[in-house]
Amino acid sequence: MSTPPAAHPVRVRFCPSPTGNPHVGMARTALFNWAFARHHGGTFVFRIEDTDSQRDTEESYEQLLTSMRWLGLDWDEGPEVGGPFGPYRQSDRLDRYRDVAARLVDAGHAYRCYCTPDELERRREADRAAKRPPGYDGHCRELSSEQVGAYESEGRTSVVRFRMPEAESYSWIDLIRGEVTFPAGEVRDYVLVRANGEPLYTLVNPVDDAAMQITHVLRGEDLLSSTPRQLALWGALRELGVAEGAIPEFGHLPYVMGEGNKKLSKRDPESSLLFYVEQGYLPEGMTNYLALLGWSLTEDRDRFSLQEMADAFDITRVNSSPARFDLKKCTALNADWIRLLDAEEFARRLGAFLTAERGIGIDPSVQRVVSVASPLVQERVETLAQASDMLHFLLVEEAAFSVDPDDSAKMLTADAAPVLQASIRALEELTDWTSAEIEAALRTSLVEGLGLKPRLAFGPVRVAVSGRRVSPPLFESLEILGRQRTLSRLKAAVTDG
Repeated sequence: MSTPPAAHPVRVRFCPSPTGNPHVGMARTALFNWAFARHHGGTFVFRIEDTDSQRDTEESYEQLLTSMRWLGLDWDEGPEVGGPFGPYRQSDRLDRYRDVAARLVDAGHAYRCYCTPDELERRREADRAAKRPPGYDGHCRELSSEQVGAYESEGRTSVVRFRMPEAESYSWIDLIRGEVTFPAGEVRDYVLVRANGEPLYTLVNPVDDAAMQITHVLRGEDLLSSTPRQLALWGALRELGVAEGAIPEFGHLPYVMGEGNKKLSKRDPESSLLFYVEQGYLPEGMTNYLALLGWSLTEDRDRFSLQEMADAFDITRVNSSPARFDLKKCTALNADWIRLLDAEEFARRLGAFLTAERGIGIDPSVQRVVSVASPLVQERVETLAQASDMLHFLLVEEAAFSVDPDDSAKMLTADAAPVLQASIRALEELTDWTSAEIEAALRTSLVEGLGLKPRLAFGPVRVAVSGRRVSPPLFESLEILGRQRTLSRLKAAVTDG
């Protein structure tokens, strides 16, 4: 296990780009960084990589903050928290990046590249045809002042490319994968600054990692090939006095795969973290499942809390093999966490979900219904959305109540009219509106009086009052719904039939 020396406390960073909906792979990366920092008593830095003005949005930025709060991943430095190395939005640090880029060019570690996109594509096609390794061919590496002048007189713009040392190979001990080596010449020169002046992550992340004294970089496997670039840039930054101290240790987390062993894409609905918020997954269930995408507490235990993960987290035990996101397993684990909530907490969570995601105002009367009804569904649902759907008939205004057309066609047929009429007569005679009295009255009237089997007796009643063939326990539901609304719905079903 990699144990940092006492003189160099752990500092890790999570630096997403605010482009689109937060991805579950991104959330897994945040979780592992958070657990690593908490396990070592270190600092978790939340940094926003928002230097792409064409793609970054304020809405996505707010979603990132909301997602982190929902997951329970508190940060020690970053937006809204501050810290000694701020600002923590990279768009607020552009002057620093411009200065470093200029110094790299002046020192010969980088150069201006005037190649047009069309020229680059033609050369890439030639490389592919000749089966040469991909990458920039160094066309602008050694331009003369006359060539630069000619390009600029044409009105060409330029990017800033880093000059990779051609004779050096790059090796490091990856915290997850062990020794990794890229031979000399395999990694080509790469862009640090776009033609419009915007810096790329290849520049800003190492610069900020140095400034913020980051000790460990835990990131996705898709960035593995960029690590030699970062190591080379770190060498140049140290030579310029921009970076001091040790280069961070790197650990590359396994891919999160979807169906068919393909990398989980943003186009896959289950890849969006907001999908799970909107469907009423619990943050405890979500972080628990994300932790299992490459790590486990023990071989025979899948369910554990965030704190248990932090206490036991060992980065060297992260599996380097791709992890497949299994929606069914994620949902089943979430159901386990729902069962673990006490009744009061489940009702509170459900009430909050109804307000935030379903737009149902939770006034005292509605909250009382939720509190009384939620125990009827807690053992039956896997998400809060399912609970909301099952209790919808108790919470909806009468004018908005409706019966599912398919369930109505199957259960509220002409044959059901005598059942509904007998139910109305039996319930109208009740003096005590309790589940026990309701059950006794309906069994006497329908099962004994009409000689029906319970399924045929109670099915039409269930659909008439709940709108669905699947609902919480019938008699308890009718007690909560109340005499007036129950009878009104039964009578409406007879009339409609």
